[in-house]
Amino acid sequence: MQLIEATLFVAGKPVSIEFLKNTVLDEFNVSLKRIKHNLSELQLHYSSRGICLVEVASGFRFQSNPSLAPWLNKIWPEKAPRYSRALLETLSLIAYRQPITRGEIEQVRGVAVSSQIMKQLQDREWIQIVGHKEVPGRPALYATTKLFLDYFSLTGLDNLPELPQLQQSKIDQLLRDPSVSELSE
Repeated sequence: MQLIEATLFVAGKPVSIEFLKNTVLDEFNVSLKRIKHNLSELQLHYSSRGICLVEVASGFRFQSNPSLAPWLNKIWPEKAPRYSRALLETLSLIAYRQPITRGEIEQVRGVAVSSQIMKQLQDREWIQIVGHKEVPGRPALYATTKLFLDYFSLTGLDNLPELPQLQQSKIDQLLRDPSVSELSE
């Protein structure tokens, strides 16, 4: 358990169970079940402390307890990046409807998606091209990455918050019928 704990502290990025088994624990005959048990024990141990052990898409990592954020934010004088509504809407559509083309995003949003937004999302490695749609022009299909899931502390897409049913049905309708003009509430 100490070796797992120390590895998670010094890794600087999420660590998978397989990585633990194949690197720092390779000379020990430790089962995946035992590693998972030790990780659960560590999660329990740190649950009431200033840091906590969380599982994200790429593995496990230590992070500060979210309840301490108001005080810890004083350490970094610069502000976190502010993202435009257009960027967040685009990212949300990709996350919830992936794989999706840029044209389908524009269809739902009702406006063109700037190249800068797509570049910014790709530069942050939150989205990637996962293929091309089999239609004329073969537009790129976009999907989110493990870094997207890690950044938002998600283990998988099934951990995304539920979309309100009304909003979901409007998106579905827009993707089926482009003549519907907007996504107003």
